[in-house]
Amino acid sequence: MRWKKMGHIFVAIGEYQWAQSHAYLPTPLILNGRIRVYLAFLDQDYVGRIGYVEVSKTDPLKVLKISERPVLDVGKRGSFDEHGVSPACILRYKGKLLLYYFGWQREPAPDIPYRLLAGLAESEDGEHFKRVSDGPILQESKSEPYIRSAPHVIEKDGRFRMWYVAGRSWIMVKGKQVPSYVIKYMESEREDEWEDKGIPCIMPSNKDEYGFGRAWVREDKGIYKMWYSIRTISKGYRIGYAESGDGIDWTRKDNQAGIDVSEEGWDSEMICFPAVINTNGKIYMFYNGNGFGRTGFGVAILEEDG
Repeated sequence: MRWKKMGHIFVAIGEYQWAQSHAYLPTPLILNGRIRVYLAFLDQDYVGRIGYVEVSKTDPLKVLKISERPVLDVGKRGSFDEHGVSPACILRYKGKLLLYYFGWQREPAPDIPYRLLAGLAESEDGEHFKRVSDGPILQESKSEPYIRSAPHVIEKDGRFRMWYVAGRSWIMVKGKQVPSYVIKYMESEREDEWEDKGIPCIMPSNKDEYGFGRAWVREDKGIYKMWYSIRTISKGYRIGYAESGDGIDWTRKDNQAGIDVSEEGWDSEMICFPAVINTNGKIYMFYNGNGFGRTGFGVAILEEDG
């Protein structure tokens, strides 16, 4: 496939006290005449809250509206999401919007910089989300004690299918302590109840790879297609791509991702956290660039499939 970059859309530059910088993890929702992209914006203490940017369906570079307040704020003191929340995916279910997100908890244990666990909030209007519980829907477990994060969930045939980020170890990369993590899969009959471990889907293929960021999965003519971020020692984040017949056993086809960093500008060092939607017969990819969302997010359009 081949993607054509359309351009940069938005980055927070202090519009509000809670949105001083970043526009992290674009998570789109298709509405009438527009696309609402949920994002995490950071305050001066680098604490993230979820808001949104609305863009035109016909011209996704055209910003129509920016949320004036968070749709989801940080959790209670001592909770898994007390130091920030970031969106992962959103879906419609039984007249409500389900927002799967992950929470940040800094220094939860000695020598551990942070813990990332997934939560769930719901809304009827998309403007005000309420947590289904104060605790995470993906609890820490023996096999995944520190990272059970960034779930992408779809509902099919009365069951929920989840691809999520799982990690249990920390490594040193260029003098910085970072987590090592992979993408795993689970199923459930309920949107808010999940097991304590999943089935590995996307794993490292060489010693340079050590992390795989949020999966974004679409089913297309009986084929499951997944976009994700590959974190490497040599290049940082790049976008990867895989296909599957059942959503469980995946074949990596990263050389077919069809998009890479630019020669210069906001996405010249890093490209990550893709989210792909189909609207009005066009397929768009929203994604982050340099600095894990520090330079904001942009959009590309699919020019050639297959």
